[in-house]
Amino acid sequence: MKNKNRLGDNFLKAIIWMLSFITIGFLIWILLYIFIKGLPHISLRFLTSPNNSKNDGIFPMIYNTFFIVLASLAISVPLGIGAAIYLVEYSKPSKTIKVIKAVRFAVETLSGIPSILFGLFGLIFFVTILKFGFSILAGALTLSIMVLPTIIRTTEEALKSVPDSYREGSFALGATKLITIKKIILPSAIPGILTAVILSIGRIVGETAAVYLTAGTGRNIASGFMDSGRTLSVHLYILAKEGISFDKAYATAAVLIIIIAIINMTASGLATRMKK
Repeated sequence: MKNKNRLGDNFLKAIIWMLSFITIGFLIWILLYIFIKGLPHISLRFLTSPNNSKNDGIFPMIYNTFFIVLASLAISVPLGIGAAIYLVEYSKPSKTIKVIKAVRFAVETLSGIPSILFGLFGLIFFVTILKFGFSILAGALTLSIMVLPTIIRTTEEALKSVPDSYREGSFALGATKLITIKKIILPSAIPGILTAVILSIGRIVGETAAVYLTAGTGRNIASGFMDSGRTLSVHLYILAKEGISFDKAYATAAVLIIIIAIINMTASGLATRMKK
């Protein structure tokens, strides 16, 4: 009987290891393919020059990408963290069960909506009805709605992971609910909150459809929130769709992957330091 159990355990372990190696293999394959195709076409001029009839650089796209990421996070992070704090710390199931159900239903629904529908909503509401036009503001508002479920869910789990003894100790010392959340709970949950921000950044940077329909395809640097500006993902889509230059498309994809990797490593390093 023990031998059979061991054989079963070893068989399951072998399957798990095999699936893990297959997943890692696909990732390495994709990354190597893009880097082999794109890295030879990346140069200082390509990274720092504008995109016009004389130059085919991507500096405006890099700038617009960071611009729309910061604008989206400035909107979505406070809303998402605030909603998570309410769900974990303030809502009492006996009194606010209907409110909790409504919030959770909204979060689940938003997380299941395709990005193209977010783009169409942003195009109709922010671009047309509110008359923001194709702008960074319209794109940031649309993307902030898109990443809200990720921030709320991940932050909620991070807050739940804080031991109740922390709360009880703070209350025993005479601290109020607000002070306890501000001084004890949020600092303890910062690594989890940073994880939510990292996931949100990854989705914002890689999003194409919603940005294409709201922020537009302007090739210049967006000098303000009301200016149109294409991001790296939109620029990559246009290069591939119109067949302008597949070499530049692969180069743009390589730069996009490197930027995402740098952001993730930086955020992970910050989370590790804060944890210590």
